[in-house]
Amino acid sequence: MFGRGTRLLAGAAVVAGMVLLGPSAPSGALSAGSLPPEDVRDVVPNRVMTWNICNPCDAGNGDRAADIAAYAPEVIGLQEACVSDVRQIRDHLERIHGLVYHVEYGPVLQNWGRCGGLPWDPGGYGQAILSAAPMTDRVNVEYPDGGSEDRGYLAVTTTVGGERVRVFNTHLAQRRQESVRADQTRVLAAAVARHDRAIVLGDFNAVPDSPELARVWALAKDTDPQCHPSPVGDCAPTTDWQSKFDYIFLRGIVPLDHRVRPSAYSDHHIVHADLGAA
Repeated sequence: MFGRGTRLLAGAAVVAGMVLLGPSAPSGALSAGSLPPEDVRDVVPNRVMTWNICNPCDAGNGDRAADIAAYAPEVIGLQEACVSDVRQIRDHLERIHGLVYHVEYGPVLQNWGRCGGLPWDPGGYGQAILSAAPMTDRVNVEYPDGGSEDRGYLAVTTTVGGERVRVFNTHLAQRRQESVRADQTRVLAAAVARHDRAIVLGDFNAVPDSPELARVWALAKDTDPQCHPSPVGDCAPTTDWQSKFDYIFLRGIVPLDHRVRPSAYSDHHIVHADLGAA
């Protein structure tokens, strides 16, 4: 029989081997904190969302993910988004809430102050689209004139409610830059006009009757049934300062429902809509 010292030595060798080789679970096993497969949720078909998540703002990505998960949209457009933040939001949505999304990024500038990173390798900042279905034909366009900060749009083709659709996500120039926004919507509208079915999400930094939005209104309708380019109507505000800046424009698709939900984690509200057929 082996002595006590020999048994201790053998046990130590086993422990050392486990440290070197790692756990014996298969490579596809769930990581710590992940949900079991039966807790994976389904997104709500035909639901889309737009949200300017506010940067810089004192908000955690776990909190942002929880706000998104409350509505579980099929497609999400985020603005003022750092690539690193979106990665964390997507990870929280999957691990904590059981919602699995594909993601495409549309950075228009590299900004260390907003997004961290290293001074010589700052993080990407701009738009992002999350989709339950795979996305193809990604196009990321920076507007020729961003105004006081670089701006652009991200476009992808994906599936919403089982139908293929072109999705655009944009963030226009800040307030009091009407002429810059007019040039930006000229670029955006020309791209949208090429598609019979399109969803245009984003923070347009302009109220509905602003002249610079005329080209977009000529192609599409907002999902808010009370919101029109004329001052007639009662558009639900989408910001903490009671302005309607955030839109879900539809081309070749009809809206079924429209909701605006304030969030404690951004100065913009969450806007989501359920869509019908053409």
